[in-house]
Amino acid sequence: MVSPSSRLRIVVAKPGLDGHDRGAKIVARALRDAGHEVIYTGLHQTPEQIVETAIQEDADLIGLSVLSGAHMTLFRRLIELLGERDAADIRVFGGGIIPDEDIPVLEELGVAKVFTPGATTSEITSWVADAFADQS
Repeated sequence: MVSPSSRLRIVVAKPGLDGHDRGAKIVARALRDAGHEVIYTGLHQTPEQIVETAIQEDADLIGLSVLSGAHMTLFRRLIELLGERDAADIRVFGGGIIPDEDIPVLEELGVAKVFTPGATTSEITSWVADAFADQS
């Protein structure tokens, strides 16, 4: 459990047409159980809707779950929109069916971390805790 001063606001989102949200819900719950405030947007969100939610909710992080193969387009657009809305301080991480060769490209775009199939909820919550330990 994190202290109230290190509690983060995290938007977990399922962009695009992919309708498989079990993993996103599991990650959202794990982050919540780790003491963070989590807003799950539901299925079929556009990058515009996700960014709007993150801004309205004063989020620290956005976690995307992408299983559709559209990860390059969706992450790129989301990061562009954050920049356009002066919200580039909201960090983005994600996971799903993402080929290893695409991960460095996503990191160059500004994705803080990519989790691939098999990542445990402990790995994800530990990364959040470690990466944002100094944020209060």
